[in-house]
Amino acid sequence: MLSATTGAEPPRAMLGIIAGAALVSGALIFLLLGTPALALGFACGAAAVGGLFLFSRANAAAAPVERSVQDWALTRAAIERDSAAVAVTDRQGRLACANEIYGSWFQGFRAPGELWLPNTATAPLLEAEQTAWREGSAVIERLQREAGQLRVEVERAGAGEDHLVWRFRPVSSVDLVNEARRLIGSAAGERLGEAGIMGVLIGADARIRGGNRAFALRATGSAEAAIEGRDLATMLTIDKRGLIRFEREGPTGGPVRLLQVPLDPDERGGSTLVFLIDDDGAPRLGEGSASSHIQTLLSMLPLGFALADRDGRLLFLNEAFARAAGLESDAHPVYPSDLVVREDKAAVADTVRRFASGPPMSGDIAVRLQARPDEPVALSIAGARGLGDAAVLLSLKDNAEESKLKRQVAQATKMQAVGQLAGGVAHDFNNILTAIIGHCDLMLMRHTPGDSDYDDIQQIRANSNRAASLTRQLLAFSRQQTLRPQLLQLPDVISEVFNLLKRLLGETVTLNVKHGRNLGPVRADPGQLEQVIVNLAVNARDAMPEGGTLTLQTYAVAAADVRRMKSEIMPTVDYTALAITDTGTGIPTDLLPKIFEPFFTTKEVGKGTGLGLSTVYGIVKQSNGFIFADSVVGEGTSFVIYLPVHKAEAKPAAAPAQPKERPAELWGSGTILLVEDEAMVRAVAERALTRQGYKVVTAANGEEALECLEAGETFDLLISDVVMPTMDGPTLVRHARVKYPDLPILFMSGYAEEQLRKSIDIERVAFLPKPFSVQQLAEAARTALAAK
Repeated sequence: MLSATTGAEPPRAMLGIIAGAALVSGALIFLLLGTPALALGFACGAAAVGGLFLFSRANAAAAPVERSVQDWALTRAAIERDSAAVAVTDRQGRLACANEIYGSWFQGFRAPGELWLPNTATAPLLEAEQTAWREGSAVIERLQREAGQLRVEVERAGAGEDHLVWRFRPVSSVDLVNEARRLIGSAAGERLGEAGIMGVLIGADARIRGGNRAFALRATGSAEAAIEGRDLATMLTIDKRGLIRFEREGPTGGPVRLLQVPLDPDERGGSTLVFLIDDDGAPRLGEGSASSHIQTLLSMLPLGFALADRDGRLLFLNEAFARAAGLESDAHPVYPSDLVVREDKAAVADTVRRFASGPPMSGDIAVRLQARPDEPVALSIAGARGLGDAAVLLSLKDNAEESKLKRQVAQATKMQAVGQLAGGVAHDFNNILTAIIGHCDLMLMRHTPGDSDYDDIQQIRANSNRAASLTRQLLAFSRQQTLRPQLLQLPDVISEVFNLLKRLLGETVTLNVKHGRNLGPVRADPGQLEQVIVNLAVNARDAMPEGGTLTLQTYAVAAADVRRMKSEIMPTVDYTALAITDTGTGIPTDLLPKIFEPFFTTKEVGKGTGLGLSTVYGIVKQSNGFIFADSVVGEGTSFVIYLPVHKAEAKPAAAPAQPKERPAELWGSGTILLVEDEAMVRAVAERALTRQGYKVVTAANGEEALECLEAGETFDLLISDVVMPTMDGPTLVRHARVKYPDLPILFMSGYAEEQLRKSIDIERVAFLPKPFSVQQLAEAARTALAAK
């Protein structure tokens, strides 16, 4: 914080006026009263009062002026301790600051308006941003993303209110703390008090958040007293014998027992529901009206509660407990250990008996339920006293939704990691294949059909092209394949591959095609979409060895239909769907979640690579679509692909783009600077360009290329790899453009062009994907030089 203080002195003219007024008033007093001492004192007092007033005015005018400078390091240190994802943006919508949680949730630090979310999820963010700038704050109750839903709070802040603070919090299905607080202060809490049970809800700091009237009466002497915010520990006292009493009642008050129910067992220091029961005078469970009151209360609570006796037998359990335990409607377990798997039965039984016979205490135990053996849950157990036969209170939290979200996040993380691995492997293979294909092309220039080596070289080249198609499948799975999307209709795509499908399916499989009405256009790569249909059709054929029927059906899915589907990952927009259904052997239920994983196949060894469905999945996801599989063993399998309907903005009709003609003559002249860190690729590219008439200067990395540029030689074209050690291609080009702003650039890389263009902000560059042939390299170089 920078501050500056300026002082100001009272003007001399004002001092003179005050002094003159004081003398005149003193003279008047002397003339009227004739007392010199009184006149002198009055004149001095008037002068003092005027001087103080003038001095205060001067100091007020010279108040310190503080000027603040935003300290983003301090801001970041503050928001790092927040449990929510926090981001700060400026007036231009740029990200100024964010915590690590924000970066991990959204896979990078982008402004909220630029997050990679489903199509319809970004619109509420932009609308909330406008509302916050206009009104000061905005809230999005539920923002959809792949891993679940978020609540978004946007607030205008800063000294000049020139920044927005964004907070993203997960939306939980049930707020147990607020539900318990509401119920304990309602009629249910009153009925609990009538049964002699005092209830109070405390937070992590042991301060009261709510309680029933019975507790307020015993703790303060008045049922209407305000108890929220007070420390529960100060209201209770414990004597040498360990008996707990109310502080207000003193040592003569009746002792009480505490029963603690943690509401947030997964969080350290969460909220706790505390029941206080008179040690002697509380009604017993099963005696009089207390039994019905307690069971009615436990039945109303949204928490899963159960009561067990000293022998561990279950006396009562509410619907929430049965639902969390995964019990059927007609199931009646005898012991709590009946709910868990065999390995956990002994631990649960021992814990229940220990809590039932020992001193009052509570704790959690991790168990695996028989209904969900793969998902450990927390079973809270607390000793109960004063409830008759009931000696143990058990609590079970229904965390099915939380577990589902965890599985989705784990699956998404695994698929992302495998995709990155697949993309990296494909990139390295593309370098190797570029060298193999290039050397084959150079050898074919020296051999003619009929030579003894000609057929062998052609076979090597054909196998290399097959390997290149395999790398394209890996890139498709990792969503890094170069796509050429265009507007199309699904029936047109199916008609293009209909004859091919008939040949692939053979005589034993019947192909049926059905098209719905009012199908909207979709934006996708027609070639890749044809590959999706062919892959699914071939899989269906292999699943019907004795023959069967394959049905391809297209139909429209309106946004209202998507809303009724209650999908957690599909945005609510219009779709055009394609269902591919066969009558084959089907897929077992335990294998169905794994079918889109790479290298997973149910076929025999040597009959499948395991990349067919993973390629289909990658192409559909890269086209902003969704694919789901449903199968019944012995009846068949159905794959449904949903592609969003493309709604283009109204634009004036433009003349169709004319396809670029390939240059008839590939020979050229000029000097080319070739930059490639892979020696085998650099060697074949140098030989290929030299044979076409170019002078080629090579460099193994970006530093060597800069030295060549600074040596003074003039280059007509720069051909560079994108990913290189120490200095990559884009960095090299930015340095080169400083001295040679008109130098043509040709990038070559094994990664997808779309991915590279998103990360490379350089104008007037061409792109050549690996692997490429000698002719393709010559054509790309000729085209780049012609565009100079």
